[in-house]
Amino acid sequence: MNLSIADLRKSYERAELNEDAAHADPLQQFDQWLGQAIAAQLPEPNAMTLATVGSDLRPSTRIVLIKGYDERGIVWFTNYDSRKGRQIAGNPYAALQFHWVELERVVRIEGLVQKVSDQESDAYFDSRPLDSRIGAWASPQSQVIAGRGVLLANAARYGAQFMLKPPRPPHWGGYRLEPGLWEFWQGRKSRLHDRLRYRMAEGQWVRERLAP
Repeated sequence: MNLSIADLRKSYERAELNEDAAHADPLQQFDQWLGQAIAAQLPEPNAMTLATVGSDLRPSTRIVLIKGYDERGIVWFTNYDSRKGRQIAGNPYAALQFHWVELERVVRIEGLVQKVSDQESDAYFDSRPLDSRIGAWASPQSQVIAGRGVLLANAARYGAQFMLKPPRPPHWGGYRLEPGLWEFWQGRKSRLHDRLRYRMAEGQWVRERLAP
């Protein structure tokens, strides 16, 4: 590499985020930004980073896909026995982050995580493609395996067992993060970025500007 990583720079000049234009309710602000990311046809605008902390107090992150959101919180689905599932079971507080690079925007969300109802998990599982439903049975997520052949053999076995109607595995389902804090970041010129934080205080959202 001839170019030093330290020399990589970009001037953020696409948009601004000010208190007059921002929604008082962070969910409405998120809905607007997510809608704009989808309309801009960004690659995987529904991808978000999930951060959890294990019993060893070491944080870990991974990418998951948002599958729903409303006033109750942000929903995604996964294997409950995965590393993230085990960490959430031990420490139910987590953080999410969306990074829409092309729009020069970041959204951060922190809060308490709980499992969604069995009915919600069943409904979403049944809507998935057949291969994905079989895959939920075939993959012992986060466990060490001897090779890819293990997954293929498991998929063939469960495919033969369940045919076209695999039920939802007991170890698979949804989580919902109930936000206690939102932050919206809009890149600005000269690194003087816009940051609006919404925090819950006495049952109401308080909006504050943070220094970049």
